[in-house]
Amino acid sequence: MKSALRDEAVVVGGGVIGLTTAVVLAERGRRVRVWTRDPVERTTSAVAGALWWPYAVEPVASARAWALRSLDDHEEAAASPEVTGVRLVEGVLGEADLDGALAWAGARMPGLRAATAGEYAGTGVWARLPLIDMSTHLPWLRERFLEAGGVIETRTVSDLAGVDAPVVVNCTGLGARELVPDPSVRPVRGQLVVVENPGIRTWAVSTDASGAKTYYFPQPGRLVLGGTADEDAWTLEPDPAVAEAIVRRCAALRPEIAGARVLEHRVGLRPARPAVRLEREPLSGGRVLVHNYGHGGAGVTVAWGCAREAADLAVASRT
Repeated sequence: MKSALRDEAVVVGGGVIGLTTAVVLAERGRRVRVWTRDPVERTTSAVAGALWWPYAVEPVASARAWALRSLDDHEEAAASPEVTGVRLVEGVLGEADLDGALAWAGARMPGLRAATAGEYAGTGVWARLPLIDMSTHLPWLRERFLEAGGVIETRTVSDLAGVDAPVVVNCTGLGARELVPDPSVRPVRGQLVVVENPGIRTWAVSTDASGAKTYYFPQPGRLVLGGTADEDAWTLEPDPAVAEAIVRRCAALRPEIAGARVLEHRVGLRPARPAVRLEREPLSGGRVLVHNYGHGGAGVTVAWGCAREAADLAVASRT
């Protein structure tokens, strides 16, 4: 029989990746503690839009597999949107390749089709996707974890190898740059503008010739407008000129956005990496460190798939 100590794990990081990983471990019967510097409401994850679809994450094949695995969880959560913050909402992925989308997601999402001229002034893919309200979703994940017997502690970690637990899971996102250290982790700054919703019920993502994305996501009581992808930019201060440009681009897609009252400005730093790091490494004394970070702009999209793979690595490492 395994001892209680042998079944213990510490997850470092309290964003969507850390909480989801902690939920999976706890619901598998592990004794889990989450060590986080900030409450969930102040993590990078809290700033996300957040639409389910792989974006700015590598490797592509693995990200798609993680995303499809996560889709099951999001669709289940969408049965109680007021509680989980997950809704299934229709919208258009502008300039997306329909054949490419069908190739990887068509079997799982048979409703994918070409957008009509009335839905989008250009070529695009119509889809009904999970749209997640992070202000509800993150607290729901936290409560689900606590109900599974987990414990959350406010801790600042300076040395992963020094964490006293048989299994340590590193879900520190951008913090891994200094903590591991891993200089391949870089910030990609995203700025959003939150406005009163003038009655828009669908979402849209538009991509211009340079690859820059403009999007609007209807969330309960508001409309989230974006966005930017500024590599190696660390500032969390909203740029008024950038905010004006975001509103202008979104209004070009939906003119009624132009007069919407601004409620809030948000800035977050996506934890980009050439490839997601999802692997284990040995620590002294037979302990194990599992890395789960570097998800770029797709943390919510791949969270459950990555969490289950990380949990599998944690279990395999202790056999």
